Amino acid sequence: MRSPRGTAAAAAASRQCHNTCGRCCHRLCDWANTVASTDAIFQPPAQTCHRQLCRRDGQAFSPSIFSFAKEKQKKENEVNETWQFTIWKRRVVSRGAGRSAVAASAYLSCSRLYNDYDGIQHDYTKKQGLVWQQVFLPEYAPQEWKDREQLWNAVEEVETAKDSRLAREFVVALPIELSREEQVELLQEFIREQFVSDGMCADAAIHDTDGHNPHAHILLTVRPLDERGKWQYKTEKEYLCMKNGEERGFTAAEFRTAKNDGWEKQHPYKVGKKKVYMTPSDAEVQGLVRADKHPKSTRYGRQNPISERWNSEEQLTAWREAWADVSNRYLERAGREERIDHRSNAARGLDEIPTIHEGVTAQALERKGIISDRCEINRQIKTENALLRELKAEIKKLSALVARTVPAIAEGLEKLRSRVLIFCYQLSHIRSGKSRIQKSLAVWKPELERYTGLVQQIKEKSKERKSLLAEKKETPFYLIPKHHELSRRIAELTEELEELKSEKDMLLHSLECSDDAGIAVVKKDISTMEAALKKLSQQEEKYTAELNDALQQYADLKEQAAEFDPDELQDARLALRPAMERSAVDCVRSAYGNKYDPLMMYDSKRDVANLLHEEAEERSIRERLHQKQQQKTKQKQDKKKSRDSWER
Repeated sequence: MRSPRGTAAAAAASRQCHNTCGRCCHRLCDWANTVASTDAIFQPPAQTCHRQLCRRDGQAFSPSIFSFAKEKQKKENEVNETWQFTIWKRRVVSRGAGRSAVAASAYLSCSRLYNDYDGIQHDYTKKQGLVWQQVFLPEYAPQEWKDREQLWNAVEEVETAKDSRLAREFVVALPIELSREEQVELLQEFIREQFVSDGMCADAAIHDTDGHNPHAHILLTVRPLDERGKWQYKTEKEYLCMKNGEERGFTAAEFRTAKNDGWEKQHPYKVGKKKVYMTPSDAEVQGLVRADKHPKSTRYGRQNPISERWNSEEQLTAWREAWADVSNRYLERAGREERIDHRSNAARGLDEIPTIHEGVTAQALERKGIISDRCEINRQIKTENALLRELKAEIKKLSALVARTVPAIAEGLEKLRSRVLIFCYQLSHIRSGKSRIQKSLAVWKPELERYTGLVQQIKEKSKERKSLLAEKKETPFYLIPKHHELSRRIAELTEELEELKSEKDMLLHSLECSDDAGIAVVKKDISTMEAALKKLSQQEEKYTAELNDALQQYADLKEQAAEFDPDELQDARLALRPAMERSAVDCVRSAYGNKYDPLMMYDSKRDVANLLHEEAEERSIRERLHQKQQQKTKQKQDKKKSRDSWER
């Protein structure tokens, strides 16, 4: 619904339009109202005159339709992160904005949920369009959270601030080309791989009111869980400490260690009428009195590294890319030609004008035979894009005709060879890193599993021993045989516990941990290595695809070069190769810096020679040159014999 100010502004614009154009229609105003009521991603500018969409001779007239669409799309991209074929909306459920995680969950699941935080029952059971819903939990989360009411009330309970961020919500359009079962499977796979595997709890549902606009709501927790299923901190207090005139921030846990190294917290002390922060040792020398007990700290504290990563723009881009990848995989499996690209047209290097989101209301009007302004805009944009594609195709043909010369072909082949060299080095570097990580994991993970098993055994046997001790204490003294039996079992358990503890101590030593607290660091290191390994595998797939694409382009260009003299082409390529190769090496050296490996580059050059079959080509060229030399020699000999015969 519009605000009173918005309604008044619309009325004023309508009156102004009527004063300038007697034939003005109200379609744009009606359209704006419809859009506003359906959670639209664009609002038409207030200064747009209604007569821009008036009809002349029965035809829709819009002199500035394309500039209008461009401005519309610009705003759309900024607000709702829309890309071709799909829409991705990101929202934060914040208590400061008057929202509740329980209410958001009740809405997406069309259910009735009670919020313990504020005592409000949110009832959306009358809402239509729910076709599927499910709660996803990490393996270490409490199983009672399968009940979404308990899950989100637990979130509300742990977030105590009045402006707390409670949840992160995504709304994503599902490919209409897929069946309902495929849409559900697609969404489940995406949520498990991208969110649940990373430690988030997810509450998801699919809505489709009219069967033409399937979209998913994904509600995610923003606070990480530890291995015990307990909430971690989002931010931790960071104290600003001093040592030898240097200031550095430490958390409470870090300060316990830093304190032994001479670091001191800064407290406020009274210096006249002012409060000055200084260390207790400096204040003691001056005989100052502490003003209060609160030490100096950073304003916002230190953010949990997991939460910081989840909140980053890089992570959002990765999620969008992952959604495009999994959607395209399902579209390909279904035999569909449509594809999703998470990037904007500008990011993809396309000059085409992006289409706008039509929405359910516009599509419903079109099905009834009523022309929708949004659909009309899209039709004109698609026409313009078709012309643009034809123009680019003609330019490409002309470029291909111009490039069919020996120097141009030679330059193209050498440029592709340089690309192949870079991809080979990148893949070698990635595989080297994967190998190192895999070797480390092969050593550390079994040791950690052994430690976990030992800890569990010690816990169980300690519990059993404690139970036997309690039983022995409660057993009457005159039951001597039972006392003996209990003593024997207690002694056996004591010995077994000592053995297990010794084994655990040796295992801690092998893991380079001084005590049990160091295991948390080992787990974090292993988790980091596994995340790095996953990332490297994704990069390997990416660069392998790029390498295969470059090799295909190289093969296509080689076919075009078949009509030219191979010797002349080879001479032209060899003349360009040193500079091209040097440029590729400089590019790699600049990218990798100190991590650049000359030996790896040498191996990459050898791999390029093998991939492009350069040794066979050189051998073939040498054989042709040898044959030509033999022919020339034979011609000279025949010519000499003919001259000698004539002289005789």
